[in-house]
Amino acid sequence: MTETVHMETHGFQTEVKQLLNLMAHSLYSNKEVFLRELISNAADAADKLRFKALSDANLYENDGQLRVRLLIDKDQRTLTISDNGIGMTRDDAIQHLGTIARSGTKDFFQNLSGDQAKDSQLIGQFGVGFYSAFIVADKVTVISRVAGETADRAVRWESTGDGSFTVADVTKEGRGTDVILHLREDEKEFLDDWRLRSVIGKYSDHISIPVELWKAPEAAEGEDKPATEGAWEQVNRATALWTRSAKEIKEEEYKEFYKHVSHDYDEPLSWSHNRVEGNMEYTSLLYIPARAPWDMWNREQKHGLKLYVQRVFIMDDAEQFMPTYLRFVKGVLDSNDLPLNVSREILQDNKITAQLRKACTKRVLSMLDKMAKDDAEKYQKFWGEFGNVLKEGPAEDYANREDIAKLLRFASTHNDSNAQTVSLTDYVARMKEGQSKIYYIIADSYAAAKNSPHLELLRKKGVEVLLMWERIDEWLMNHLSEFDGKKLISVSCGDLELGDLEDEESRKQQEEATKANAGLIDRLKSALGSEVQDVRVSHRLTETPVCAVTDAHGMSSQMMKLMKAAGQPVPEQKYILEVNPDHALIRHIADVQDEERFKEWAILLQEQAQLTEQGGLTDPASFVARMNRLLLG
Repeated sequence: MTETVHMETHGFQTEVKQLLNLMAHSLYSNKEVFLRELISNAADAADKLRFKALSDANLYENDGQLRVRLLIDKDQRTLTISDNGIGMTRDDAIQHLGTIARSGTKDFFQNLSGDQAKDSQLIGQFGVGFYSAFIVADKVTVISRVAGETADRAVRWESTGDGSFTVADVTKEGRGTDVILHLREDEKEFLDDWRLRSVIGKYSDHISIPVELWKAPEAAEGEDKPATEGAWEQVNRATALWTRSAKEIKEEEYKEFYKHVSHDYDEPLSWSHNRVEGNMEYTSLLYIPARAPWDMWNREQKHGLKLYVQRVFIMDDAEQFMPTYLRFVKGVLDSNDLPLNVSREILQDNKITAQLRKACTKRVLSMLDKMAKDDAEKYQKFWGEFGNVLKEGPAEDYANREDIAKLLRFASTHNDSNAQTVSLTDYVARMKEGQSKIYYIIADSYAAAKNSPHLELLRKKGVEVLLMWERIDEWLMNHLSEFDGKKLISVSCGDLELGDLEDEESRKQQEEATKANAGLIDRLKSALGSEVQDVRVSHRLTETPVCAVTDAHGMSSQMMKLMKAAGQPVPEQKYILEVNPDHALIRHIADVQDEERFKEWAILLQEQAQLTEQGGLTDPASFVARMNRLLLG
């Protein structure tokens, strides 16, 4: 191996230097995880070569047997993990080995708790698998050559994890990557053959290519046992787990395979291993994680399943087979029907792709439904992590809207808690006699929803109301208008439709109240003028003097806030002011004869209603001054 003169030294970004120091000295108690990460990376490199070689068999360089090899050198105190996969260029080495996404590293540190057992689970979540080598090594050397390049186009990357790394051009005869770990003095256990076999058996038995250890030659012991030559010995089964029968796979194997495909160190909440034969032949192994990744809300982040066609790896993040609202699902899809020369563009328009996407989506929704029915506690854990993502479903997936709706959870007036535990099925089962609609309210917070004046009449009648305050809830309810044949009605919009919950006597009382207070309503309309869309007697208020109501065809307050936050122009919209004539304050105002003072009161009432509905005013100083004048009056 001969180096050229083209050698450079680069500095790690500050966060990476801090990360390496933590990993090497204090963070991880489960040190053996480094081997699993490096073997997984090597297996991925082999998968990528297998895919590229479909269109260019010369990339195999007359060596089509893909493998990962581990070589121990006790004298030099090194452990080398080698693969004959796709390899890296000089730029690849600088980009992939010298940089971690800054935002990801920042979040990594924010999640550290000081608890080794807990923090050791973060390694996979933030994509720092390669850097786990510094848990046991005080220096790491990587020598790599891209398949198809000449021997003199190799690169050597080296670092002691102290703030910089060097990159040099070298010569390497075989393609692929060698990761050489210069182990620290106190990590000699990973130079023992039995220790490596144990770790490989635990974490990497399912890797679909052979993982081999060098078996040293043995000296002759008499005539009965002649001397043996050294040889590479396969340690793992090298059988893709999803290709085996589900009956012969142990639960622990499923869990370890999940950690391999997801780079997550938590165990999954649930999984489904399914093989389909008939018009379509495919195998899917789908997992529901226990924890949301830090970048789940990054719409640019890739997601999807690992795609194989006839056991040939095609791509890592095949998003065509899983809708965006299920982007948290991990797993493998292996199909016999997709063409081997498939490209991303062809996949998007392929009829088989649509069928596979539909089947995988149904499978995941079925898994979640089973979890919700069989283990409510586990499902609540899932909902706490992924509930807001699942709320994207009714808008994105109309065909499965009813199934998704069954999985949604809300807080409600039935429970004196902000815990989102109430399903729409639960709500329907508790509906009062004569109730034909599902009522809900969306506000800025749980407290604002729970104490909203719009709930007063329904609370008095004992009617349950769903309470919502997440930003996505307005989007959700715009696309979920019905469940189980019953309309979902916002209690803050338009006329409150009570149907059979309202008897004839109540309707008569409402009509009489409207007639009796016609003069007061006319005075308020005159005083407020164009500030409001309309003023009317309220039939929903029992304790509050006024409330602001959106027209049935108007835009809700929450939607206007979402549009403003997104920088979108919001059309001017005026509220309907509803007045509770039985409230003491309204009776007091009705007796005010001075029209200027009456106007002050009318504007104050309108601002109170706007403050309750919107959570703010455009001119709070005027509101305070007006309130002070009236208090002193």
